[in-house]
Amino acid sequence: MNKGFFISVEGGEGAGKTTLIGRLTAQLAQQGREVITTREPGGIQIAEQIRAIVLDKAHTSMDGRTEALLYAAARRQHLVEKVQPALAAGKIVVCDRFIDSSLAYQGHARGLGIDEVWAINRFAVGDLLPDVTIYLDLDPAVGLQRIQASEEREVNRLDLEAAAFHERVREGFMLLAHRFPERIVTVDARRPADAVAGEVAAILQQRMARQPG
Repeated sequence: MNKGFFISVEGGEGAGKTTLIGRLTAQLAQQGREVITTREPGGIQIAEQIRAIVLDKAHTSMDGRTEALLYAAARRQHLVEKVQPALAAGKIVVCDRFIDSSLAYQGHARGLGIDEVWAINRFAVGDLLPDVTIYLDLDPAVGLQRIQASEEREVNRLDLEAAAFHERVREGFMLLAHRFPERIVTVDARRPADAVAGEVAAILQQRMARQPG
């Protein structure tokens, strides 16, 4: 049984995940919590190398199943090498994307099937899922506009997908939020970053207070 607390932050492109995670990490640290942040795909050397392959703009011909399998492989290594040890040590883990991104992007938006991609990823993660998942909901058009306006955010292969793809991603996340209401909390990401961070901080305080021990 994990001693720590596992938080994943999900959302479409440009939803504000990075900004939120930065604020949450600072708040948790101020409360004296030991917290680590990480991302998927990535977080450790092997997974970062897979990330470079899967997000490379030159790889537009990548098959959907190949993409799903690469994400699952990166997730497995990231889990055993970084996430599980941190949780076992009693730390709070805040992860930029986790299993729900695969279900929304490859399962729903790519049309591979949520249940099919779920099966691949359950093999990768076993029974370990986040204690809470924050889904930042935003109109994809607004998110892509944010990316184009940002000087820091590098455009990747998924950013180049057609608008209809990003709409399906959002639809996929909404389906997942309905399917897993006990874990996934939907937050309106149209608002200023301070308002979003404030709401999420309140959600996490409530959820962590329920944790045994």
